[in-house]
Amino acid sequence: MEINVIPLPEEQWKGTIIPMRYTTEEYYDVHLQKTADGYDMTMRRKRFDTPVTHFPEEYDFPDKLYQDHWEKAYAWGIVEEKDGRQELLACIETCPEEWSNRLMVTELWVHEKIRRRGVGHALMAVAKEQAVLEHRRAVILETQSCNVGAIAFYQREGFEPIGFDTCCYSNRDVERKEVRINMGFFLRQKQKETDAGLLIRKEEPCDYHQTEEMTLRAFWNKYRIGCNEHLLVHKMRQSDVYLPELSRVAVVGSKIAGAIFYCKAWLKRGDGEKEEAQVKEILTFGPLCVAPEWQGCGVGGRLLEESFALAREAGYEGIVIFGEPDYYLRHGLQTCDHFGITTADGKNFDAFMGIELVEGGLADFGGKFYESEIFENLSEEENETFTREFDAPIKRKFPGQWE
Repeated sequence: MEINVIPLPEEQWKGTIIPMRYTTEEYYDVHLQKTADGYDMTMRRKRFDTPVTHFPEEYDFPDKLYQDHWEKAYAWGIVEEKDGRQELLACIETCPEEWSNRLMVTELWVHEKIRRRGVGHALMAVAKEQAVLEHRRAVILETQSCNVGAIAFYQREGFEPIGFDTCCYSNRDVERKEVRINMGFFLRQKQKETDAGLLIRKEEPCDYHQTEEMTLRAFWNKYRIGCNEHLLVHKMRQSDVYLPELSRVAVVGSKIAGAIFYCKAWLKRGDGEKEEAQVKEILTFGPLCVAPEWQGCGVGGRLLEESFALAREAGYEGIVIFGEPDYYLRHGLQTCDHFGITTADGKNFDAFMGIELVEGGLADFGGKFYESEIFENLSEEENETFTREFDAPIKRKFPGQWE
């Protein structure tokens, strides 16, 4: 079957009851025993005397999509058109746990008639992709000790037990063999990059396709459905504003782990009518990108540090960019109002930032910021055609995208 996972908008699907019905012949017997120096906990797989069935009607609070206590929930699913209405065949709902930087899977369900066809795996892949895009440290969920099939599925997906609650559903959870089991999937445990393991160098023509592929993976579904940053990199190299002498790639072994691309930009003051227009050449960079498996390892910081030094040595006095404030402010950039600089249309906002490479390099001039039209002339048709050269993932809607 073709697995077509689509967004389930809250305004349409809020309150939809999820029929979590299953029959099990086995359970995990969770046993907690106090000892002289602490507690011993065991979890052993055993068989029921007779099969046990659980169904929504036995609970006071059946599973529903977009329950009020999940304030930032988002759901995807598989839907079938039937008699002029949409029937839900499978779904996954997630909600960020902001204080701990984890992503919680609050609901996961697949209808009996489409089970064992890879649907659960496809749904879980969406949650894992969201966790990567949002830089979450783990994906977490809960299940029950009697739901042996679900536990086996989660284990195949890389989850492992991270905790237990012996009175979550009632005071008889242990007796009823329905102990809550918390499980977690930990995103790649990456070692911090080292000088010995990471090489920052110029990009060579033989790197071009691999760099563009890495750029695609770094931005895919992050700010929009799909991305076009890989096309920007491709076209930038052909532009007269591109500065390959300052641009760099980060290499681990034979793989491109990250890259930063520099272009000429300008500050202008005076309108050229009432007063003589003045122009100062500065720099802008972008994209700065790091392969998903190397994000959080300091690769981006190394690219910034080394390219800033190159730009300073080349005589440039300042850099202005558009980017993520939470990231770039940690690396020495400031919002452009600190330098008396606005966008070409006179605006200022948090994502508009700069850094002086020499004291006063931006503030002593001020003015309005202008960059090449190359950053805007990226048509959807051209991007679609170029993207066919890559094994691109599925385009998908995620919360937090700009579009």
